[in-house]
Amino acid sequence: MSNENNDVKVKMLFGKENNPSSIEPKKLTLDSHIKFRCHPGVRCFTACCGGIKIVLTPYDILQLTRRLEIPAHEFLHKYTSPTYLEKTDMPGVMIKMREDDNKCPFVTPEGCTIYTDRPTACRYYPVGMADFHEGGSRDADGKETIAMEEKFFFTVREDHCKGFEEDKEWTIREWRKDQGVDVRDEMNKEWLRLVMRRKSFGLQATLSEQAKRMFFMASTDLATFRRFIFESSFLDTYVLDEKTIEKLKEDDVELMLFSFKYLAATLFGAEAISIKEEKIKAKVAQMKEQQDETVRNSVKEYEELKANTAKEKKATGIK
Repeated sequence: MSNENNDVKVKMLFGKENNPSSIEPKKLTLDSHIKFRCHPGVRCFTACCGGIKIVLTPYDILQLTRRLEIPAHEFLHKYTSPTYLEKTDMPGVMIKMREDDNKCPFVTPEGCTIYTDRPTACRYYPVGMADFHEGGSRDADGKETIAMEEKFFFTVREDHCKGFEEDKEWTIREWRKDQGVDVRDEMNKEWLRLVMRRKSFGLQATLSEQAKRMFFMASTDLATFRRFIFESSFLDTYVLDEKTIEKLKEDDVELMLFSFKYLAATLFGAEAISIKEEKIKAKVAQMKEQQDETVRNSVKEYEELKANTAKEKKATGIK
Protein backbone atom coordinates (compact mmCIF):
# COMPACT_ATOMS: atom_id res chain seq x y z
CA MET A 1 0.00 0.00 0.00
CA SER A 2 1.38 3.39 -0.94
CA ASN A 3 2.33 6.09 1.56
CA GLU A 4 -0.10 8.40 -0.23
CA ASN A 5 -2.99 6.05 0.57
CA ASN A 6 -1.80 5.78 4.16
CA ASP A 7 -1.79 9.57 4.50
CA VAL A 8 -5.33 9.79 3.17
CA LYS A 9 -6.55 7.21 5.67
CA VAL A 10 -4.81 8.91 8.56
CA LYS A 11 -6.51 12.17 7.59
CA MET A 12 -9.86 10.37 7.40
CA LEU A 13 -9.36 8.98 10.88
CA PHE A 14 -7.93 12.02 12.60
CA GLY A 15 -9.63 14.86 10.70
CA LYS A 16 -11.44 17.28 13.01
CA GLU A 17 -14.60 17.32 10.95
CA ASN A 18 -15.27 13.58 11.17
CA ASN A 19 -13.51 12.47 14.33
CA PRO A 20 -13.46 13.37 18.00
CA SER A 21 -10.63 15.67 19.04
CA SER A 22 -9.80 13.27 21.91
CA ILE A 23 -8.11 10.97 19.37
CA GLU A 24 -4.45 11.88 19.28
CA PRO A 25 -3.30 12.45 15.68
CA LYS A 26 -0.33 10.13 15.91
CA LYS A 27 -0.04 6.78 14.19
CA LEU A 28 1.34 4.09 16.52
CA THR A 29 2.70 0.58 15.98
CA LEU A 30 2.86 -2.41 18.31
CA ASP A 31 6.31 -1.26 19.43
CA SER A 32 5.32 2.35 20.11
CA HIS A 33 5.48 3.46 23.76
CA ILE A 34 2.71 5.01 25.85
CA LYS A 35 2.57 6.13 29.48
CA PHE A 36 -0.68 5.12 31.12
CA ARG A 37 -2.05 3.38 34.18
CA CYS A 38 -5.56 3.04 35.56
CA HIS A 39 -6.10 2.03 39.20
CA PRO A 40 -8.37 2.90 42.16
CA GLY A 41 -5.97 5.60 43.32
CA VAL A 42 -6.19 7.68 40.15
CA ARG A 43 -8.48 10.72 40.51
CA CYS A 44 -10.69 9.87 37.54
CA PHE A 45 -11.24 6.22 38.47
CA THR A 46 -14.39 4.86 36.68
CA ALA A 47 -15.09 8.24 35.03
CA CYS A 48 -14.74 6.55 31.63
CA CYS A 49 -17.44 4.00 32.53
CA GLY A 50 -20.42 6.27 31.89
CA GLY A 51 -21.99 8.21 29.05
CA ILE A 52 -20.38 5.85 26.58
CA LYS A 53 -21.52 3.44 23.88
CA ILE A 54 -20.08 -0.01 24.62
CA VAL A 55 -20.96 -2.27 21.70
CA LEU A 56 -20.68 -5.97 22.50
CA THR A 57 -19.15 -8.65 20.31
CA PRO A 58 -20.42 -12.25 20.30
CA TYR A 59 -17.48 -13.30 22.47
CA ASP A 60 -18.24 -10.49 24.94
CA ILE A 61 -21.80 -11.76 25.27
CA LEU A 62 -20.66 -15.35 25.70
CA GLN A 63 -18.21 -14.44 28.47
CA LEU A 64 -20.65 -12.17 30.28
CA THR A 65 -23.48 -14.71 30.27
CA ARG A 66 -21.07 -17.28 31.68
CA ARG A 67 -19.91 -14.83 34.34
CA LEU A 68 -23.45 -13.87 35.36
CA GLU A 69 -24.73 -17.45 34.95
CA ILE A 70 -27.81 -16.37 33.01
CA PRO A 71 -29.05 -17.30 29.52
CA ALA A 72 -28.34 -14.95 26.64
CA HIS A 73 -31.97 -13.86 26.19
CA GLU A 74 -32.13 -12.76 29.83
CA PHE A 75 -28.81 -10.93 29.59
CA LEU A 76 -29.89 -9.14 26.42
CA HIS A 77 -33.18 -8.04 27.96
CA LYS A 78 -31.72 -6.88 31.27
CA TYR A 79 -28.37 -5.37 30.34
CA THR A 80 -28.39 -4.30 26.70
CA SER A 81 -30.06 -1.99 24.22
CA PRO A 82 -30.35 -2.57 20.46
CA THR A 83 -28.09 -0.66 18.11
CA TYR A 84 -26.70 -0.85 14.60
CA LEU A 85 -23.05 -1.70 14.12
CA GLU A 86 -21.05 1.29 12.90
CA LYS A 87 -22.11 2.56 9.46
CA THR A 88 -24.05 -0.61 8.61
CA ASP A 89 -27.59 -1.95 8.84
CA MET A 90 -26.34 -4.94 10.84
CA PRO A 91 -28.15 -5.18 14.19
CA GLY A 92 -26.20 -5.51 17.41
CA VAL A 93 -26.39 -4.64 21.09
CA MET A 94 -24.67 -2.25 23.46
CA ILE A 95 -24.51 -2.07 27.24
CA LYS A 96 -27.58 -0.31 28.65
CA MET A 97 -26.45 2.48 30.96
CA ARG A 98 -28.17 2.99 34.31
CA GLU A 99 -30.95 5.55 34.15
CA ASP A 100 -30.02 7.35 37.37
CA ASP A 101 -26.39 8.19 36.59
CA ASN A 102 -25.86 7.08 32.96
CA LYS A 103 -23.11 4.67 34.02
CA CYS A 104 -22.42 1.06 33.17
CA PRO A 105 -24.58 -1.27 35.28
CA PHE A 106 -21.49 -3.24 36.28
CA VAL A 107 -19.46 -0.34 37.69
CA THR A 108 -19.35 0.73 41.35
CA PRO A 109 -17.24 3.35 43.16
CA GLU A 110 -14.82 0.51 43.92
CA GLY A 111 -14.47 -0.41 40.26
CA CYS A 112 -15.79 -2.88 37.71
CA THR A 113 -17.63 -5.88 39.17
CA ILE A 114 -16.98 -7.97 36.04
CA TYR A 115 -13.43 -6.76 35.42
CA THR A 116 -11.90 -10.10 34.42
CA ASP A 117 -14.72 -10.60 31.89
CA ARG A 118 -15.14 -6.97 30.81
CA PRO A 119 -16.03 -6.26 27.16
CA THR A 120 -13.47 -5.87 24.41
CA ALA A 121 -14.12 -2.13 24.07
CA CYS A 122 -13.27 -1.60 27.74
CA ARG A 123 -10.03 -3.56 27.41
CA TYR A 124 -8.83 -1.43 24.52
CA TYR A 125 -9.20 1.93 26.26
CA PRO A 126 -7.28 4.24 25.91
CA VAL A 127 -5.72 2.55 22.87
CA GLY A 128 -7.69 2.37 19.64
CA MET A 129 -7.00 0.33 16.55
CA ALA A 130 -7.68 1.28 12.94
CA ASP A 131 -8.25 -1.79 10.81
CA PHE A 132 -8.45 -1.09 7.08
CA HIS A 133 -9.35 -3.77 4.56
CA GLU A 134 -8.40 -3.48 0.91
CA GLY A 135 -9.85 -5.68 -1.80
CA GLY A 136 -12.24 -8.42 -0.80
CA SER A 137 -13.53 -8.88 -4.35
CA ARG A 138 -13.88 -12.02 -6.50
CA ASP A 139 -11.39 -13.53 -8.93
CA ALA A 140 -11.96 -14.64 -12.53
CA ASP A 141 -13.50 -17.91 -11.32
CA GLY A 142 -15.93 -16.10 -9.05
CA LYS A 143 -14.13 -17.11 -5.86
CA GLU A 144 -13.86 -14.57 -3.09
CA THR A 145 -10.42 -13.04 -2.58
CA ILE A 146 -9.21 -12.32 0.93
CA ALA A 147 -8.96 -8.64 1.76
CA MET A 148 -5.60 -7.22 2.74
CA GLU A 149 -5.53 -5.83 6.23
CA GLU A 150 -3.62 -2.85 7.49
CA LYS A 151 -3.67 -2.11 11.19
CA PHE A 152 -2.27 0.71 13.23
CA PHE A 153 -2.98 2.12 16.66
CA PHE A 154 -3.70 5.45 18.33
CA THR A 155 -4.53 6.75 21.78
CA VAL A 156 -7.70 8.41 23.01
CA ARG A 157 -6.86 11.19 25.47
CA GLU A 158 -10.01 12.56 27.08
CA ASP A 159 -10.00 15.61 29.33
CA HIS A 160 -11.19 13.71 32.39
CA CYS A 161 -8.60 10.93 32.11
CA LYS A 162 -5.63 11.25 34.49
CA GLY A 163 -4.17 7.85 33.65
CA PHE A 164 -1.72 9.48 31.24
CA GLU A 165 -0.16 11.32 34.19
CA GLU A 166 0.95 8.02 35.75
CA ASP A 167 4.56 6.80 35.45
CA LYS A 168 3.86 3.34 34.02
CA GLU A 169 5.27 2.95 30.50
CA TRP A 170 4.29 0.23 28.04
CA THR A 171 4.60 -0.65 24.41
CA ILE A 172 1.28 -1.08 22.62
CA ARG A 173 2.12 -4.78 22.36
CA GLU A 174 2.62 -5.05 26.14
CA TRP A 175 -0.56 -3.11 26.85
CA ARG A 176 -2.63 -5.37 24.59
CA LYS A 177 -1.24 -8.51 26.20
CA ASP A 178 -1.82 -7.17 29.71
CA GLN A 179 -5.43 -6.27 28.91
CA GLY A 180 -6.19 -9.56 27.16
CA VAL A 181 -6.92 -7.79 23.89
CA ASP A 182 -4.97 -10.28 21.78
CA VAL A 183 -7.24 -13.14 22.84
CA ARG A 184 -10.37 -11.06 22.23
CA ASP A 185 -9.17 -9.96 18.82
CA GLU A 186 -8.58 -13.56 17.79
CA MET A 187 -12.04 -14.58 18.97
CA ASN A 188 -13.74 -11.59 17.34
CA LYS A 189 -11.69 -11.57 14.13
CA GLU A 190 -14.03 -13.37 11.72
CA TRP A 191 -17.10 -11.59 13.08
CA LEU A 192 -15.43 -8.20 12.65
CA ARG A 193 -14.54 -9.17 9.09
CA LEU A 194 -18.24 -9.72 8.42
CA VAL A 195 -18.99 -6.24 9.72
CA MET A 196 -16.16 -4.68 7.70
CA ARG A 197 -17.32 -6.50 4.58
CA ARG A 198 -20.86 -5.24 5.02
CA LYS A 199 -19.55 -1.75 5.76
CA SER A 200 -17.57 -1.73 2.50
CA PHE A 201 -20.78 -2.18 0.49
CA GLY A 202 -22.26 1.07 1.76
CA LEU A 203 -25.86 1.67 2.71
CA GLN A 204 -27.07 1.63 -0.89
CA ALA A 205 -27.09 -2.18 -0.62
CA THR A 206 -29.33 -3.39 2.19
CA LEU A 207 -29.68 -6.71 3.98
CA SER A 208 -33.05 -8.43 3.91
CA GLU A 209 -35.00 -8.54 7.16
CA GLN A 210 -34.47 -12.29 7.27
CA ALA A 211 -30.70 -11.82 6.92
CA LYS A 212 -30.71 -9.23 9.70
CA ARG A 213 -32.62 -11.55 12.02
CA MET A 214 -30.20 -14.39 11.31
CA PHE A 215 -27.16 -12.18 11.89
CA PHE A 216 -28.59 -10.91 15.18
CA MET A 217 -29.55 -14.37 16.43
CA ALA A 218 -26.19 -15.94 15.55
CA SER A 219 -24.28 -12.99 17.03
CA THR A 220 -26.12 -12.68 20.33
CA ASP A 221 -27.83 -15.94 21.32
CA LEU A 222 -25.82 -19.13 20.88
CA ALA A 223 -28.47 -21.30 22.55
CA THR A 224 -31.00 -20.32 19.90
CA PHE A 225 -28.42 -20.78 17.14
CA ARG A 226 -27.67 -24.27 18.48
CA ARG A 227 -31.37 -25.15 18.34
CA PHE A 228 -31.46 -23.81 14.79
CA ILE A 229 -28.71 -26.28 13.85
CA PHE A 230 -30.08 -29.34 15.61
CA GLU A 231 -33.85 -28.79 15.47
CA SER A 232 -34.26 -27.65 11.86
CA SER A 233 -33.29 -29.11 8.49
CA PHE A 234 -29.81 -27.61 8.86
CA LEU A 235 -27.94 -30.92 9.17
CA ASP A 236 -29.88 -32.30 6.19
CA THR A 237 -28.73 -29.33 4.13
CA TYR A 238 -25.07 -28.74 5.01
CA VAL A 239 -22.04 -31.03 5.00
CA LEU A 240 -20.68 -31.41 8.55
CA ASP A 241 -18.51 -34.25 9.81
CA GLU A 242 -19.34 -36.06 13.04
CA LYS A 243 -16.45 -34.47 14.93
CA THR A 244 -17.70 -30.98 14.09
CA ILE A 245 -21.27 -31.90 15.01
CA GLU A 246 -20.17 -33.15 18.43
CA LYS A 247 -18.22 -29.95 19.05
CA LEU A 248 -21.22 -27.82 18.13
CA LYS A 249 -23.33 -29.75 20.62
CA GLU A 250 -21.03 -29.16 23.58
CA ASP A 251 -18.56 -26.33 22.94
CA ASP A 252 -19.93 -22.77 22.93
CA VAL A 253 -16.74 -21.24 21.55
CA GLU A 254 -16.68 -23.71 18.65
CA LEU A 255 -20.35 -22.96 18.05
CA MET A 256 -19.65 -19.23 18.00
CA LEU A 257 -16.76 -19.59 15.55
CA PHE A 258 -18.92 -21.83 13.35
CA SER A 259 -21.68 -19.20 13.37
CA PHE A 260 -19.24 -16.75 11.77
CA LYS A 261 -18.57 -19.24 8.95
CA TYR A 262 -22.28 -19.78 8.46
CA LEU A 263 -22.95 -16.04 8.30
CA ALA A 264 -20.09 -15.54 5.83
CA ALA A 265 -21.57 -18.24 3.60
CA THR A 266 -25.20 -17.15 3.77
CA LEU A 267 -24.73 -13.37 3.76
CA PHE A 268 -21.75 -13.00 1.43
CA GLY A 269 -21.45 -16.27 -0.49
CA ALA A 270 -18.13 -17.26 1.08
CA GLU A 271 -17.15 -20.90 0.57
CA ALA A 272 -17.02 -21.53 4.31
CA ILE A 273 -19.41 -24.49 4.51
CA SER A 274 -20.72 -26.81 1.80
CA ILE A 275 -24.28 -27.69 0.86
CA LYS A 276 -25.01 -31.38 0.36
CA GLU A 277 -24.96 -32.51 -3.26
CA GLU A 278 -28.46 -33.96 -3.12
CA LYS A 279 -29.79 -30.64 -1.81
CA ILE A 280 -28.16 -28.79 -4.68
CA LYS A 281 -29.64 -31.26 -7.19
CA ALA A 282 -33.05 -30.98 -5.54
CA LYS A 283 -32.86 -27.19 -5.66
CA VAL A 284 -31.84 -27.23 -9.32
CA ALA A 285 -34.70 -29.62 -10.08
CA GLN A 286 -37.10 -27.37 -8.19
CA MET A 287 -35.91 -24.31 -10.11
CA LYS A 288 -36.23 -26.21 -13.41
CA GLU A 289 -39.75 -27.31 -12.50
CA GLN A 290 -40.67 -23.73 -11.63
CA GLN A 291 -39.24 -22.53 -14.94
CA ASP A 292 -41.06 -25.28 -16.84
CA GLU A 293 -44.28 -24.39 -15.04
CA THR A 294 -43.80 -20.74 -16.00
CA VAL A 295 -43.29 -21.74 -19.64
CA ARG A 296 -46.36 -24.00 -19.57
CA ASN A 297 -48.47 -21.22 -18.07
CA SER A 298 -47.19 -18.76 -20.67
CA VAL A 299 -48.02 -21.16 -23.51
CA LYS A 300 -51.45 -21.79 -22.04
CA GLU A 301 -52.14 -18.06 -21.69
CA TYR A 302 -50.97 -17.50 -25.27
CA GLU A 303 -53.23 -20.26 -26.62
CA GLU A 304 -56.19 -18.90 -24.64
CA LEU A 305 -55.51 -15.39 -25.94
CA LYS A 306 -55.21 -16.73 -29.48
CA ALA A 307 -58.49 -18.65 -29.16
CA ASN A 308 -60.31 -15.64 -27.69
CA THR A 309 -59.02 -13.41 -30.48
CA ALA A 310 -60.21 -15.89 -33.12
CA LYS A 311 -63.61 -16.12 -31.43
CA GLU A 312 -63.97 -12.32 -31.35
CA LYS A 313 -63.03 -12.07 -35.03
CA LYS A 314 -65.59 -14.71 -35.95
CA ALA A 315 -68.31 -12.98 -33.93
CA THR A 316 -67.65 -9.61 -35.58
CA GLY A 317 -67.02 -10.98 -39.05
CA ILE A 318 -63.46 -9.65 -39.09
CA LYS A 319 -61.06 -11.78 -41.09
